[in-house]
Amino acid sequence: MSKSATTIDPIHPGVILEEEFLVEHGITASALAVRLGVPRNRITRIVNGQSSITAATAVLLARALGTTPEFWMNLQSHYDLDMVKRDAAQTAAVARVCPIAVPEVARA
Repeated sequence: MSKSATTIDPIHPGVILEEEFLVEHGITASALAVRLGVPRNRITRIVNGQSSITAATAVLLARALGTTPEFWMNLQSHYDLDMVKRDAAQTAAVARVCPIAVPEVARA
């Protein structure tokens, strides 16, 4: 019997922002941008998966939405890592790297 691996596409933080916060609170991306004091296209580009959440934006989102900056940065970093892992050129580049032998003492 073989196991079938089911993979799901990485979820961009903008999807979480839109579905879990904007829709949930009945606010548009433009209205959130005004509240944060940032250009409207910054939030719409994040929601559309065209831009990443920066540390500065994470701090603003956290304040406005009652989360933490780490929440937004973690979503972004997990997404970025998943995308790199799925990229064949990146996978090949990683495979070519020869690990450095690090003494056990240094790992502790």
